[in-house]
Amino acid sequence: MKIAFDAKRFFHNTSGLGNYSRDLVRILSKYYPENQYLLLNKNKSKRGSDILENSGVTFVENSKGTMSRQFKMGKDAQKENADIFHGLSGELPLKWDKKPIKKIVTIHDLIFVRYPQYYSFFDRKIHLWKFKKAANTADKIIAISEQTKRDIIQYLKVPESKIEVIYQGCHKAFKEQQSKEFIQQTKQKFNLPERFILNVGTIEERKNLFSIVKAIKDTEIPLVVVGKKTKYYQKIASFIQKNKMEKQVHFLEGVSMDELAVIYKSANIFVYPSFFEGFGIPVIEALFSKTVTITSNTSCLPEAGGPDSVYINPENHLDIQSKIKFLWDSESERKRRSDKGFEFVQKFNDEPIAHQLMNLYQKIIS
Repeated sequence: MKIAFDAKRFFHNTSGLGNYSRDLVRILSKYYPENQYLLLNKNKSKRGSDILENSGVTFVENSKGTMSRQFKMGKDAQKENADIFHGLSGELPLKWDKKPIKKIVTIHDLIFVRYPQYYSFFDRKIHLWKFKKAANTADKIIAISEQTKRDIIQYLKVPESKIEVIYQGCHKAFKEQQSKEFIQQTKQKFNLPERFILNVGTIEERKNLFSIVKAIKDTEIPLVVVGKKTKYYQKIASFIQKNKMEKQVHFLEGVSMDELAVIYKSANIFVYPSFFEGFGIPVIEALFSKTVTITSNTSCLPEAGGPDSVYINPENHLDIQSKIKFLWDSESERKRRSDKGFEFVQKFNDEPIAHQLMNLYQKIIS
């Protein structure tokens, strides 16, 4: 079988969509090396270069020209005699020739419809048009959670039978044991507190970091934050300065995936009070790291967190505060929940996800 992918995010996104694209190709090429996996894009980058060394994985430079991703990439895949074209980020090419090819699109979330205040008018209109077009063109849609499936049915008016829920996993670094030397180096490099709570993700309003900062005010609990800063960061920084919390809240940048794995494993508690997610990969990363997790009781987060994570109302910083204090003061409860969480998260391992993807590919071309 020959599967072509829109590899723009594979090569050029550092987080969410990029990680999903790289992990998907990595696990398919590992468990099904007999197939051919074509990565179509204008150019390569260093990202994913290790995956390009895997059996059957090939970079294909797509045709040049204005909007070639939209107008030429699909035809390029057909010229390569691909059986399937898989759009990994809610989009499919707009132009195809008559050669038969099956089309699959992964839709991660429809947050721009649910929470329009986080997006410009122009972005909302463009996203909605592209997603609707892809959903109509695709033979099958992959939703990364039951929550996303429900949203696709509701907002894109797609029949349920066209949608398959296939969860995503996370980077292999969170499942590996880093060396003692590397762990020590990472702790020293970032000057990590001896005990701390952790938050990972872009520092934007939807992710709701401000509520964590308010929750630890008047406590001595250190918070470590790993994530790209946006304008929203200024609001948090002002609060921290006003309340003299500079030594309590630590913002880290330039963190590699292996270093991030060490930071997760070193944390006492992972706190993720996002208002809405399509899936919530950081929750999976924490559970694989055996770090007890506090997250929101909204959207798909209970799907990712399982029965033994601790759930909060993201609107209520006092609820977040009480749950943090409860776990911070109880080592036995942290251990019990992290062990149970680790058992639960095995369903998001590489092998079952690879099998689900391949079953879908085989079903669609049979």
